[in-house]
Amino acid sequence: MHKSLTTAMAMAAFLLAAPAIQPAFAADDTAKVVAKVNGQIITERDMAIAERELGPSLDRAQVQNPAQRRQILAAFLVDNQLFAEAGEKDKLGDGADFAERMAYWKRRAMRETYFDKAVKGQVSEAEAKSFYDEQAKKAPGGPQIRARHILLKTEEKAKEIYEMIAHDGDFAELAKKHSTGPSGKNGGDLGFFGEGQMVPEFSKAAFALKVGEVSLPVKTKFGWHVIKVEDRRDNNFPPFADLKDRIVDHLAQQKAQSVAAEMRKSATVEYVDQSLQPR
Repeated sequence: MHKSLTTAMAMAAFLLAAPAIQPAFAADDTAKVVAKVNGQIITERDMAIAERELGPSLDRAQVQNPAQRRQILAAFLVDNQLFAEAGEKDKLGDGADFAERMAYWKRRAMRETYFDKAVKGQVSEAEAKSFYDEQAKKAPGGPQIRARHILLKTEEKAKEIYEMIAHDGDFAELAKKHSTGPSGKNGGDLGFFGEGQMVPEFSKAAFALKVGEVSLPVKTKFGWHVIKVEDRRDNNFPPFADLKDRIVDHLAQQKAQSVAAEMRKSATVEYVDQSLQPR
Protein backbone atom coordinates (compact mmCIF):
# COMPACT_ATOMS: atom_id res chain seq x y z
CA MET A 1 0.00 0.00 0.00
CA HIS A 2 1.26 3.50 -0.83
CA LYS A 3 2.91 5.14 2.17
CA SER A 4 0.92 8.38 1.96
CA LEU A 5 -2.36 6.47 1.76
CA THR A 6 -1.36 4.34 4.75
CA THR A 7 -0.57 7.51 6.70
CA ALA A 8 -3.89 9.07 5.69
CA MET A 9 -5.85 6.00 6.79
CA ALA A 10 -4.01 5.83 10.11
CA MET A 11 -4.64 9.51 10.77
CA ALA A 12 -8.28 9.14 9.76
CA ALA A 13 -8.69 6.27 12.21
CA PHE A 14 -7.22 8.43 14.97
CA LEU A 15 -9.50 11.34 14.14
CA LEU A 16 -12.53 9.08 13.97
CA ALA A 17 -11.79 7.88 17.50
CA ALA A 18 -11.27 11.42 18.79
CA PRO A 19 -14.18 13.43 20.24
CA ALA A 20 -15.99 15.25 17.46
CA ILE A 21 -16.38 19.00 17.48
CA GLN A 22 -19.35 19.37 15.17
CA PRO A 23 -21.54 16.98 13.17
CA ALA A 24 -21.24 16.11 9.51
CA PHE A 25 -23.97 17.84 7.51
CA ALA A 26 -25.95 16.22 4.73
CA ALA A 27 -24.17 16.25 1.39
CA ASP A 28 -25.22 18.98 -1.04
CA ASP A 29 -26.13 17.36 -4.37
CA THR A 30 -25.07 20.53 -6.21
CA ALA A 31 -21.55 20.42 -4.75
CA LYS A 32 -18.67 18.72 -6.48
CA VAL A 33 -18.58 15.01 -5.65
CA VAL A 34 -15.14 13.84 -4.48
CA ALA A 35 -15.92 10.24 -3.48
CA LYS A 36 -18.71 7.67 -3.17
CA VAL A 37 -19.16 5.07 -0.45
CA ASN A 38 -21.64 2.32 -1.23
CA GLY A 39 -23.42 4.80 -3.47
CA GLN A 40 -23.46 7.61 -0.89
CA ILE A 41 -21.68 10.73 -2.11
CA ILE A 42 -19.02 12.77 -0.33
CA THR A 43 -18.75 16.34 -1.58
CA GLU A 44 -16.37 19.26 -1.36
CA ARG A 45 -18.82 20.72 1.14
CA ASP A 46 -18.29 17.69 3.38
CA MET A 47 -14.54 18.11 2.97
CA ALA A 48 -14.76 21.76 4.02
CA ILE A 49 -16.81 20.93 7.10
CA ALA A 50 -14.43 18.13 8.03
CA GLU A 51 -11.50 20.54 7.65
CA ARG A 52 -13.12 22.93 10.11
CA GLU A 53 -13.69 20.12 12.58
CA LEU A 54 -10.37 18.32 12.25
CA GLY A 55 -8.06 21.14 11.16
CA PRO A 56 -6.74 21.88 14.67
CA SER A 57 -5.83 18.21 15.16
CA LEU A 58 -4.01 18.16 11.83
CA ASP A 59 -2.19 21.36 12.75
CA ARG A 60 -1.05 19.84 16.05
CA ALA A 61 0.17 16.79 14.11
CA GLN A 62 2.03 19.23 11.81
CA VAL A 63 0.23 18.00 8.69
CA GLN A 64 0.57 21.08 6.50
CA ASN A 65 0.79 19.65 2.98
CA PRO A 66 -2.58 20.46 1.31
CA ALA A 67 -2.71 17.23 -0.71
CA GLN A 68 -1.98 15.12 2.36
CA ARG A 69 -4.59 16.97 4.42
CA ARG A 70 -7.22 16.27 1.74
CA GLN A 71 -6.28 12.58 1.68
CA ILE A 72 -6.66 12.39 5.47
CA LEU A 73 -10.00 14.22 5.41
CA ALA A 74 -11.30 12.00 2.62
CA ALA A 75 -10.22 8.86 4.49
CA PHE A 76 -11.95 10.19 7.61
CA LEU A 77 -15.19 10.85 5.73
CA VAL A 78 -15.10 7.39 4.12
CA ASP A 79 -14.63 5.74 7.52
CA ASN A 80 -17.29 8.03 8.98
CA GLN A 81 -19.79 6.84 6.39
CA LEU A 82 -18.88 3.18 6.89
CA PHE A 83 -19.26 3.48 10.68
CA ALA A 84 -22.60 5.25 10.22
CA GLU A 85 -23.86 2.51 7.90
CA ALA A 86 -22.79 -0.15 10.40
CA GLY A 87 -24.67 1.71 13.14
CA GLU A 88 -27.81 1.91 11.02
CA LYS A 89 -27.55 -1.79 10.20
CA ASP A 90 -27.46 -2.56 13.93
CA LYS A 91 -30.44 -0.19 14.46
CA LEU A 92 -28.44 2.01 16.83
CA GLY A 93 -30.42 5.08 15.79
CA ASP A 94 -33.53 3.93 17.67
CA GLY A 95 -32.33 4.37 21.26
CA ALA A 96 -32.51 7.26 23.71
CA ASP A 97 -28.73 7.68 23.63
CA PHE A 98 -28.80 8.38 19.90
CA ALA A 99 -31.68 10.84 20.28
CA GLU A 100 -29.77 12.73 22.98
CA ARG A 101 -26.72 12.94 20.75
CA MET A 102 -28.80 14.19 17.84
CA ALA A 103 -30.36 16.87 20.05
CA TYR A 104 -26.91 17.96 21.19
CA TRP A 105 -25.50 18.10 17.67
CA LYS A 106 -28.54 20.00 16.39
CA ARG A 107 -27.88 22.70 18.99
CA ARG A 108 -24.18 22.61 18.17
CA ALA A 109 -24.82 22.95 14.44
CA MET A 110 -27.16 25.89 15.05
CA ARG A 111 -24.57 27.52 17.28
CA GLU A 112 -21.90 27.14 14.56
CA THR A 113 -24.23 28.54 11.91
CA TYR A 114 -25.14 31.54 14.07
CA PHE A 115 -21.49 32.11 14.94
CA ASP A 116 -20.46 32.10 11.27
CA LYS A 117 -23.23 34.51 10.23
CA ALA A 118 -23.82 36.82 13.18
CA VAL A 119 -20.37 36.86 14.81
CA LYS A 120 -17.50 35.95 12.52
CA GLY A 121 -19.41 37.21 9.50
CA GLN A 122 -19.59 40.64 11.12
CA VAL A 123 -15.81 41.02 11.37
CA SER A 124 -14.97 43.25 8.42
CA GLU A 125 -11.68 43.32 6.55
CA ALA A 126 -11.31 46.95 7.60
CA GLU A 127 -11.62 45.93 11.25
CA ALA A 128 -9.03 43.18 10.79
CA LYS A 129 -6.67 45.58 8.99
CA SER A 130 -7.03 48.14 11.77
CA PHE A 131 -6.11 45.49 14.36
CA TYR A 132 -3.14 44.45 12.21
CA ASP A 133 -1.89 48.03 11.93
CA GLU A 134 -2.05 48.48 15.71
CA GLN A 135 -0.07 45.30 16.33
CA ALA A 136 2.47 46.17 13.64
CA LYS A 137 3.17 49.48 15.36
CA LYS A 138 3.87 47.69 18.66
CA ALA A 139 6.08 45.01 17.15
CA PRO A 140 9.83 45.51 17.33
CA GLY A 141 11.10 45.97 13.80
CA GLY A 142 14.32 46.63 11.99
CA PRO A 143 17.59 44.69 12.05
CA GLN A 144 18.41 42.25 14.81
CA ILE A 145 21.58 40.40 15.71
CA ARG A 146 22.25 37.24 17.66
CA ALA A 147 25.32 37.65 19.84
CA ARG A 148 27.33 36.01 22.58
CA HIS A 149 29.30 37.87 25.21
CA ILE A 150 31.71 37.17 28.00
CA LEU A 151 31.28 39.51 30.97
CA LEU A 152 34.37 40.16 33.07
CA LYS A 153 35.17 42.36 36.05
CA THR A 154 38.37 43.98 34.79
CA GLU A 155 39.77 45.29 31.53
CA GLU A 156 42.91 43.25 32.07
CA LYS A 157 40.94 39.99 32.26
CA ALA A 158 38.84 40.99 29.25
CA LYS A 159 42.00 41.61 27.18
CA GLU A 160 43.35 38.23 28.26
CA ILE A 161 40.16 36.46 27.13
CA TYR A 162 40.15 38.42 23.85
CA GLU A 163 43.68 37.20 23.10
CA MET A 164 42.67 33.62 23.84
CA ILE A 165 39.77 33.92 21.35
CA ALA A 166 42.08 35.56 18.77
CA HIS A 167 44.30 32.49 19.04
CA ASP A 168 41.45 30.10 18.20
CA GLY A 169 39.94 29.79 21.66
CA ASP A 170 36.35 28.51 21.72
CA PHE A 171 34.15 31.51 22.55
CA ALA A 172 31.26 29.51 24.03
CA GLU A 173 33.54 27.37 26.20
CA LEU A 174 35.44 30.43 27.45
CA ALA A 175 32.11 32.08 28.29
CA LYS A 176 31.03 29.07 30.33
CA LYS A 177 34.30 29.08 32.22
CA HIS A 178 34.97 32.79 32.73
CA SER A 179 31.83 34.91 32.23
CA THR A 180 30.33 36.44 35.37
CA GLY A 181 27.00 37.10 33.62
CA PRO A 182 23.90 34.87 33.80
CA SER A 183 24.27 33.90 30.13
CA GLY A 184 27.66 32.35 30.81
CA LYS A 185 26.20 28.92 31.45
CA ASN A 186 24.70 29.06 27.94
CA GLY A 187 28.00 29.93 26.31
CA GLY A 188 27.20 33.63 26.56
CA ASP A 189 24.30 33.35 24.12
CA LEU A 190 21.99 36.39 24.30
CA GLY A 191 19.70 35.32 21.47
CA PHE A 192 18.38 37.86 18.95
CA PHE A 193 17.92 41.48 19.99
CA GLY A 194 17.40 44.82 18.31
CA GLU A 195 19.14 48.15 18.59
CA GLY A 196 18.27 49.88 21.84
CA GLN A 197 17.48 46.66 23.72
CA MET A 198 20.90 46.60 25.34
CA VAL A 199 22.81 49.37 27.12
CA PRO A 200 24.11 51.93 24.57
CA GLU A 201 27.83 51.04 24.73
CA PHE A 202 27.12 47.33 24.26
CA SER A 203 24.57 47.88 21.49
CA LYS A 204 26.82 50.25 19.52
CA ALA A 205 29.78 47.84 19.64
CA ALA A 206 27.70 44.76 18.82
CA PHE A 207 25.88 46.25 15.82
CA ALA A 208 29.19 47.48 14.40
CA LEU A 209 30.41 43.89 14.06
CA LYS A 210 29.97 41.59 11.09
CA VAL A 211 28.82 38.00 11.54
CA GLY A 212 31.67 35.99 13.07
CA GLU A 213 33.59 39.03 14.30
CA VAL A 214 34.67 39.51 17.93
CA SER A 215 34.91 42.92 19.58
CA LEU A 216 37.72 44.38 21.61
CA PRO A 217 36.76 44.72 25.30
CA VAL A 218 33.78 47.05 25.76
CA LYS A 219 33.03 48.77 29.06
CA THR A 220 29.48 49.20 30.41
CA LYS A 221 28.06 49.75 33.88
CA PHE A 222 28.01 45.96 34.29
CA GLY A 223 31.72 45.45 33.62
CA TRP A 224 33.85 44.57 30.60
CA HIS A 225 32.40 42.63 27.66
CA VAL A 226 33.91 40.65 24.82
CA ILE A 227 31.21 40.30 22.15
CA LYS A 228 30.79 37.95 19.20
CA VAL A 229 28.03 38.33 16.58
CA GLU A 230 26.61 34.96 15.47
CA ASP A 231 23.86 36.02 13.05
CA ARG A 232 21.87 38.92 11.61
CA ARG A 233 18.29 39.23 10.39
CA ASP A 234 15.59 41.74 9.53
CA ASN A 235 12.72 41.46 11.98
CA ASN A 236 9.95 42.54 9.62
CA PHE A 237 6.32 42.14 10.69
CA PRO A 238 4.53 39.55 8.48
CA PRO A 239 2.28 41.00 5.75
CA PHE A 240 -1.44 41.39 6.43
CA ALA A 241 -2.39 38.66 3.93
CA ASP A 242 -0.40 36.10 5.92
CA LEU A 243 -2.14 36.98 9.20
CA LYS A 244 -5.63 37.94 8.03
CA ASP A 245 -7.37 34.62 8.78
CA ARG A 246 -5.81 34.37 12.24
CA ILE A 247 -6.75 37.96 13.03
CA VAL A 248 -10.36 37.41 11.91
CA ASP A 249 -10.58 34.30 14.11
CA HIS A 250 -9.14 36.22 17.05
CA LEU A 251 -11.56 39.13 16.65
CA ALA A 252 -14.46 36.73 16.17
CA GLN A 253 -13.66 34.99 19.45
CA GLN A 254 -13.53 38.35 21.22
CA LYS A 255 -16.84 39.34 19.66
CA ALA A 256 -18.38 35.99 20.63
CA GLN A 257 -17.51 36.57 24.27
CA SER A 258 -19.16 39.98 24.17
CA VAL A 259 -22.28 38.61 22.41
CA ALA A 260 -22.56 35.72 24.89
CA ALA A 261 -22.25 38.12 27.83
CA GLU A 262 -25.13 40.22 26.48
CA MET A 263 -27.26 37.12 25.86
CA ARG A 264 -26.72 35.92 29.42
CA LYS A 265 -28.05 39.21 30.80
CA SER A 266 -31.51 38.56 29.36
CA ALA A 267 -31.47 34.77 29.80
CA THR A 268 -32.68 32.73 32.76
CA VAL A 269 -29.82 30.41 33.67
CA GLU A 270 -30.20 28.14 36.70
CA TYR A 271 -27.32 25.95 37.89
CA VAL A 272 -28.99 23.05 39.67
CA ASP A 273 -25.52 21.72 40.47
CA GLN A 274 -24.14 24.62 42.49
CA SER A 275 -20.55 23.52 41.85
CA LEU A 276 -21.01 24.67 38.25
CA GLN A 277 -21.94 28.20 39.31
CA PRO A 278 -19.36 30.66 37.86
CA ARG A 279 -17.24 32.20 40.57
